[in-house]
Amino acid sequence: MKDLRRHLRPTLFVVVSVLGVALAVSSCTALREVTNLRTVDFAIDRVAQPRLAGINIDGVRSYEDIGASDMLRLSASIADGALPLSFRLHLDAENPPSNERNARLTQMDWTLLLNEEETVSGTFDREVVLPPGEPTDVPIDIELDLVRFFDNDLRELVDLALAVGGRGEAQNVKLRARPTIRTSVGPIRYPGEITIVNRDVGASSGSEGR
Repeated sequence: MKDLRRHLRPTLFVVVSVLGVALAVSSCTALREVTNLRTVDFAIDRVAQPRLAGINIDGVRSYEDIGASDMLRLSASIADGALPLSFRLHLDAENPPSNERNARLTQMDWTLLLNEEETVSGTFDREVVLPPGEPTDVPIDIELDLVRFFDNDLRELVDLALAVGGRGEAQNVKLRARPTIRTSVGPIRYPGEITIVNRDVGASSGSEGR
């Protein structure tokens, strides 16, 4: 029995050492993947399919361009205490060419800010592979009731909706987000929130940052 123990001790030591090295390698790999995500540049690219109280406002340039029937519909909606705005917000995510690995975005908790006002929150929950050096589209569907967060003046709300949709005077749009990535050791949630580019949607240019 003593001989057996003496034989097992070196074997167990080797097994434990191998496991320790494997865990260290996995941890380093996960750390590299988290670092890769931290260097991804997110920008608000564009807004698509904007609808206000169910009305397509993609081609509307100003409050005065709204037809009589649509104006009645908007007035009826706000009289009922609601003015829903829905749209698809396209983020441009770019993993820098200097990264040697893909970043795999699997989930993103987000909060939308309009004119510095915190509005709705949600979760983007599909996997997007971000290859190095290739800008990738991340589309997020958003819906909110403007009356819940802003003044009830119909014209001001319509102007805000048109600006968000890329028309009229640009408004400040931000997305505060906290991504999750898939690594070789499982999903890792980003350690803190990032603020995706301040960009005036509807303006001819904007700055990128996090």
